[in-house]
Amino acid sequence: MTDLQKRSLLKIAALTAVASAALVGCGKKEEAAPAPAPAPVAAAPAKPAPLKIAFAYVGPVGDGGWTFAHDNGRKALEQEFGDKIATSYVENVPESADAERVIRDMAGQGNKLIFGTTFGYMEPMVKLAPEFKDVKFEHATGYKQAENMRTYDSRTYEGAYMAGVIAGAMTKSNTLGVVASIPIPEVIRNINSFTLGAQSSNPKIKTKVVWVNGWFDPPKETEAATSLINSGADVLFQNTDSPAVLKTAEAKGKRAFGWDSDMTAYGPKAHLASSVINWGPYYILATKEALEGTWQGGGHSWWGVKEGAIDIVSIAEDVPAETKAKVEEVKKGLADGSFAIWSGPITDNTGKVQVAKDTVADDKFLSGLNFFVKGVEGKVPGAK
Repeated sequence: MTDLQKRSLLKIAALTAVASAALVGCGKKEEAAPAPAPAPVAAAPAKPAPLKIAFAYVGPVGDGGWTFAHDNGRKALEQEFGDKIATSYVENVPESADAERVIRDMAGQGNKLIFGTTFGYMEPMVKLAPEFKDVKFEHATGYKQAENMRTYDSRTYEGAYMAGVIAGAMTKSNTLGVVASIPIPEVIRNINSFTLGAQSSNPKIKTKVVWVNGWFDPPKETEAATSLINSGADVLFQNTDSPAVLKTAEAKGKRAFGWDSDMTAYGPKAHLASSVINWGPYYILATKEALEGTWQGGGHSWWGVKEGAIDIVSIAEDVPAETKAKVEEVKKGLADGSFAIWSGPITDNTGKVQVAKDTVADDKFLSGLNFFVKGVEGKVPGAK
């Protein structure tokens, strides 16, 4: 092969290589640039778990009185806070070792706010509070507190006084009867305030008392009411939880009051009025504080007419207009602070001055009452 032929072959090979490379370049697809990664979607904030709230009730929710009123307060909570809370209750919890067991179980089930709604739960709750420091304990009508336990009460004696104003005007025998539960200051205060209210309308009245030593015992309440009627009482009052007293008055043609809740339906002919408690405002406040982290233990709240916790309702049509006006005057005075029920001079039924003239009893005095005022027959059980 000549040099010319060799050079021709090399040139052809070079041209072929260039052409092949060009063809390869033309046929290759350009890779697309990677798509930008989508921006991360912000996770929706987790919905906080509802605050679990439990109530321990001494009676059945259908007692028509004390427990019924507390359960209405629980329902007011549900209406106010919706799915921010989850409430539960146990009814008919005895004021005994059973109370500690039930309340301990409530704490163990994750309830962070527990309401014990009767005096007899005080010791069990004080005992449990240090053991469950992340639980907020609220005790009704007691006087012992702890770092994570506080007490609350309603000024039921204000309702008792207003009922007394009506009773004094309506009695024909001048003898009033009280079916009393347990001889503690709360109950003694109500008996005395009822009597003071009645004396403001009728200085001639006297008050008889029969104790049943329990809060909810319809048969005993009926027996006590019957005994009072047989001893001359024609208007009955109570510090017990069922409508048995009103029912007995209805059956025997006498008059009586509802207590804690509006009991009109249980004895419409006998019913003079009902002294009612509205626990809703306090339960809403306590729950709001728990939800917001502002709840503090160790204190005591005592709410009455002024705070919307106490009222007298469904006054009977045959109560004189002037008596109704007097009740409204008392209510207004309690609301604005211009009227005090326990303003001296007040003597007990032995003649001893307990509240001096021109003196108003303070809450400490009222919290420790252990005497009957003038006009109440008998002696406080256990009093010296």
